[in-house]
Amino acid sequence: MTHLAWVDALPKSWAAKPLRATADYVVSNVDKVPADDEVPVRLCNYTDVYNNEFITLGLDFMQATATATEIAKFGLAVDDVAITKDSESWDDIGVPALVRETAEDLVCGYHLALIRPRKQQMDGAFLFRCLQAKPVRVQLELAANGVTRFGIPKSDIGAMTLPVPPLAQQRAIADYLDRETARLDALVAAKERVLGLLAEKRRALITRAVTRGLDPRAPLCNSGIPWLGEIPAHWTPTRLKFVAEVRGGFALGKNYGSTSLVELPYLRVANVQDGHLDLTDVTTVMVPASEAATCMLQAGDVLMNEGGDADKLGRGAIWHAEISPCLHQNHVFAVRPNTHKVLSVWLDAWTLSEGAKAYLESRAKQSTNLASISSTNIKEMPIPLPPREEQAAIVERMEERCGQLDKLRTSTEATIALLKERRAALIAAAVTGKIVWESPV
Repeated sequence: MTHLAWVDALPKSWAAKPLRATADYVVSNVDKVPADDEVPVRLCNYTDVYNNEFITLGLDFMQATATATEIAKFGLAVDDVAITKDSESWDDIGVPALVRETAEDLVCGYHLALIRPRKQQMDGAFLFRCLQAKPVRVQLELAANGVTRFGIPKSDIGAMTLPVPPLAQQRAIADYLDRETARLDALVAAKERVLGLLAEKRRALITRAVTRGLDPRAPLCNSGIPWLGEIPAHWTPTRLKFVAEVRGGFALGKNYGSTSLVELPYLRVANVQDGHLDLTDVTTVMVPASEAATCMLQAGDVLMNEGGDADKLGRGAIWHAEISPCLHQNHVFAVRPNTHKVLSVWLDAWTLSEGAKAYLESRAKQSTNLASISSTNIKEMPIPLPPREEQAAIVERMEERCGQLDKLRTSTEATIALLKERRAALIAAAVTGKIVWESPV
C-alpha cells in the first residue's frame, strides 16, 4: 500500500505495529444532554481538540454531566491523546491533542476517540506526534466514511499502523519536536503579528483616504455624524439608502412543490472575503426562474455580509460578474449604487474603513462571537460623498498605496506557509525515522 511506504524505510531497531498493540482506545459517547444519575463534569469536546495541540486546565471547557461509569471510562489522564473521530471534512479527521494537565472531572466528549498509550511500549508525546504526521494520519483519513459528515470506524483506529522506536528514542524524538516546533511556532507568531500591523496600517490608510481625500489643505467641516467626524467642506455627508439600493438575497429551504426549477450558482458568506471574493467553491441551488430574477447579481454590485463570526460583519467586495448568471444568499446583501451619485469602488472602499466598521458594530445584534445586521441598518449607514471624479481619483491613489502593503502581506503569508510546511515535514521525518537518532545514554 503506497500510503504505508514509510514502513519499509524505518530504522532496523524500529518496529511497525497496529495502534491496538501499543495503546488502549475508546470512542466517547459523553454528550451535553443531562440525565438523573449524572454529576457535573467539564467536557473536553471537538473544538478543544481541533483548536489546541495540548489539553491543559487553562482551556474553557464546556460544562456537562456524566455518570460515574462514564467518568471512569472517559476521564482524561496525562499523556492521553484525544483525536477527532467525526468531522464534516476528511482533512479534519484524526486531528490529535495531547493531554498535559487534567482533573478528576475532566472527561473526553462526543465526536472524539480517547487513546491511552501503554507506558512500557508507547510514549504519549511520541504517539501525539505520530498522529500529527501526515504519512501516519492519512490512514485515518482513508478509513473515514460518510457523505456530508465523515466518521472513523472504531476498528480502523486500532488497526492503523504506527512507527514504534525503542521507548527511550520515542521520548528523545518527542522532546526534540517540542523544542523545534516551539521555535517554528515563535517565528510564525512573529510573522502573524506583522500581518496584524499591516492590516491596521491598511485600514488606517483607507480611513484617511475616504474621510480626508487627497488635498491635506482642503477646509474641513463637521459632518454631524459621529462615525464620520470632520470631512472636506465640499463633500456631502449622506446615508447609503440615498445613493444605492440594498437588495436581499435568496433564502434556502423553500418547498416549491411541482414548480419548474432551474439550477444556478449562488454566493455564500464564505465566498465574500474582506476586499475580495473567494470563488474556489461556489454552490448551486434549484430555484424557480421568476424568483431567481429578484436575487440576480449585476456587475458593479457591492457585496456585504450580513454577519456570522464578528469579523465577517459587513465584510465585502465588488462583484464583477465573474460568474454569470449568479444569485446571492440572503445573508449577503447586494448594494447596487446609483452610478450618477456614487461609484462602486467608493462604496467598497468606505465599507473597509474604521468609520463603517464602527457603525456596523454599533448597530449589529451581538451574541458570543457572532454578529448580524439588518438591511434597514445597512441602508442607514452614513457615507461621505465627494464629487464622482474625486471619488475615482481618491480610490486610485489609495489602491496604489495599499498595493505596496499588499505585496508585503503576500510575502509574509508565503513565509508563514513555508514555516508551517517545514514544521509538518519535520514532524513526519522525525517520527518515521528519516532523522538519524543516536540511542540516548
